[in-house]
Formats: sequence, C-alpha cells, structure tokens
Amino acid sequence: MTDLSPSPRLSVVVPVKNEAPNVLPLVEEIERACAGLSPFEVIYVDDGSTDDTGRQVLGARSTRPWLRLLRHEASCGQSAAVRTGVLAARAAIVVTLDGDGQNDPAFIPQLVAALDDPSVALAAGQRVGRKDGAYKKWQSRIANGVRGRILKDGTRDTGCGLKAFRRDVYLRLPYFDALHRFMPALVKREGYRIAHVDVVDRPRHAGRSNYGMFDRLWVGILDLAGVWWLIRRRRRVPASQEIV
Repeated sequence: MTDLSPSPRLSVVVPVKNEAPNVLPLVEEIERACAGLSPFEVIYVDDGSTDDTGRQVLGARSTRPWLRLLRHEASCGQSAAVRTGVLAARAAIVVTLDGDGQNDPAFIPQLVAALDDPSVALAAGQRVGRKDGAYKKWQSRIANGVRGRILKDGTRDTGCGLKAFRRDVYLRLPYFDALHRFMPALVKREGYRIAHVDVVDRPRHAGRSNYGMFDRLWVGILDLAGVWWLIRRRRRVPASQEIV
C-alpha cells in the first residue's frame, strides 16, 4: 500500500466471505458514517471467498485510498478474519462489523465515543429488532443466557458484529476460534469496563449467512469452559512504575 493516509484515527475491520453484492453498498455507508472521524481506514478481510468479493473491494478502492483488502487463501472463520484485520490495523481504536449489511455503520460514531472514557476498552453493540429467523434467535437467546450466567459478563448479545475496542487490549486476549463471542468477559478480565450501545438490526441485503451456527453454544461449550477457567485463574495485575 503506497497511498494510505498517515496515522488513521480509526480502523474499521470487515470480515467477509462470499458477500460480493453487499460490498459496495456497505462501503458507501461506512464512508458516510466515518466522515466525521477522519482520518480512517477500512480493512476488508476476504476469508477465502469463491465469488467476486475481492474484485468488488478492489473496484471500490479505485476511488477510496483508505480502503484496504486482505485475503485468506482458505476460509479460516470469522474470528481469524477479525484477528487478521486487527493485526494489520494502524489505528489505536478498531471497529468491527459484519459484511452482510445487517450491522448499520451509522452507529460507529456512538460506539467510538463510548471509548472516550479511559476505563472502557470495549463498546459492544446490542441488537434490537433482530431480523434473523426464529430458530436462529432462539439459539442465540439460549447461548447468550448460558454464557451470561456462567461468565457474568453483563452483556446480553455478544454475537453482534458491531464493536469498538482498543487494539492493544484486544491483542492481549488469548486467541481462539469464536473469541469475538467472549470478548466482554475477557476484556473485563483485563480490568476494563464494557460499554453497551443498542443498535438496530437490519435484514440481509443479499446472499446467505456464512457464519453463525457453528460457533454457538453446542459447539462452543469447550470454549465456554475454557474462558470460565481463565477468569477463575486470573490474578491481581500489579501496578508498576519505572524508578529513575
């Protein structure tokens, strides 16, 4: 990349897999939502798409030098795509959102503003008026309920893709598949507070879901147990200062 603006204030990471029809409409919405947060960058992470997703991003980039594209040779999952984007991000604040258009970028400024409080490391979107089918909503309700009772993370909807967080705190978290669903509990473990922002869920513009069922409660039960163990094993973090 040779035409990136220096030191962006914000990095927006969008994991995608086979979302070609949704790329340009979402890029345009992100552009409008982030106009007051310049300079910013948007990083699309193509998680092994087999359609024209990559070409659509490159086409949108022709007039948007702040738009970047990273590609996984093979699909590695949503958590891996998010991590790839965060590792490549150049800003101290990162926002994530799903690439299917169900997350409204209009809420990005509100999420970022919640991080003005230095004690807050994660602003988590909480979906209202969800547009998913009844079965998917039922699964999410059970998974979120069990997770909340065990981890006591104070978050009713960890599956919402709209999140804003401090990059350095994210990189301290243990990485595993489905990390994005356990971020509130792990960020609290690091000693930071979580802010919650209600966001309006929208119907998918086109295509079908590529992520979702696999990493819900039934397959993620070992992850849930592992995160519970990590929280139980946390020890006091020492405060230190250099003596000169």
